[in-house]
Amino acid sequence: MVTQTMTVKAAIDRLPSVKQFLDEAVGPEFRFLLPKVELAVEELLVNTAGYAYGGSEGEAEISCGQISFDGRPYLKISLRDWGRPFDPFGQAPEPDTAADLSARPVGGLGVFLVKKLVSHYYYEYDGTNRIELFFGPPDI
Repeated sequence: MVTQTMTVKAAIDRLPSVKQFLDEAVGPEFRFLLPKVELAVEELLVNTAGYAYGGSEGEAEISCGQISFDGRPYLKISLRDWGRPFDPFGQAPEPDTAADLSARPVGGLGVFLVKKLVSHYYYEYDGTNRIELFFGPPDI
């Protein structure tokens, strides 16, 4: 599986083109993961569109490829933006999932959901925000 990359305007209205990219880029061995991949990428791109650039326009880059950990194949999705530094995995508040639904604030579950969908995740700021998501094969 060759790594493929696309760059889009960091805007919610670009989600259909991102989903089309993922549909074409995810190889047949990982097709069963596509709904999880699309949901995780959508959640993170919505955050990028809303917060990374402080209301001004910016770009997001999405890459799709394969990597192996301990001899097992994983689908690797990378997201990058040039907005202000923000580690969603370390800085986003943990939602209180035990609270009554009526007592919970609207929103705030996106990053929590992404963490549940992936096998591994990684964030780094190297002049850009870089997130890597790893989706593993089902356990045998």
